[in-house]
Amino acid sequence: MKVYFISGLAADRRVFKHIKLPAGFETVHLDWISPVKGEPLEYYAERLAEKIETKEKFALVGLSMGGMIASEIAKKHKPAFTILISSVSTFKQFPSRFKILYITRLHKILPVSFLKSTSIVKRLFSSEDAQDKKVLRQVIKDSDAKFIRWALNAIFKWKNEDIPDQLWHIHGTHDSVLPIRNTKPTHIIQKGGHLMVMSRAKELNHILEKLLLEGIEK
Repeated sequence: MKVYFISGLAADRRVFKHIKLPAGFETVHLDWISPVKGEPLEYYAERLAEKIETKEKFALVGLSMGGMIASEIAKKHKPAFTILISSVSTFKQFPSRFKILYITRLHKILPVSFLKSTSIVKRLFSSEDAQDKKVLRQVIKDSDAKFIRWALNAIFKWKNEDIPDQLWHIHGTHDSVLPIRNTKPTHIIQKGGHLMVMSRAKELNHILEKLLLEGIEK
């Protein structure tokens, strides 16, 4: 079975470098495509889904913003199962500061270069090892400013309330971007941060293996 991975905002397939799937599952990365100006998240998700072989049985794994995209794809294309990592399935799980940012329009005022530099500095104090920090800093530097600007606006305008069928949600207790208190995860990683996909990959791989093998039997 093909398992389609969708990365988070200002990230790409490199954040999944430590993720290993069990035998019988093929990793396929859904790399970002260029958004249309003002395009809603759900419309973007539908265009991204054109890369999926939907006539075959498949699964989705979405990280952060990628989980929101995966939730939108799952509503229409019905994967065997969907797995969210450090993400949310509905806008009601957003932290209150997201609403404040949208109302004040700060995400449109602040330069993307400032947001990127702030994220890079934050990596200095994160829990990833030195090599992973180096990779993440480069990923942030390589991210497209226009895409980030569009994505922030699309996320803040996202109003999905429907939780897809056959959904599993893995979240860390120390996620500072999308706090666990606002979510309802099915699996919790103690002290896991927003990018535990890199810093806690061993535990994530164990959970993913269990979920994938269980899901394929249904």
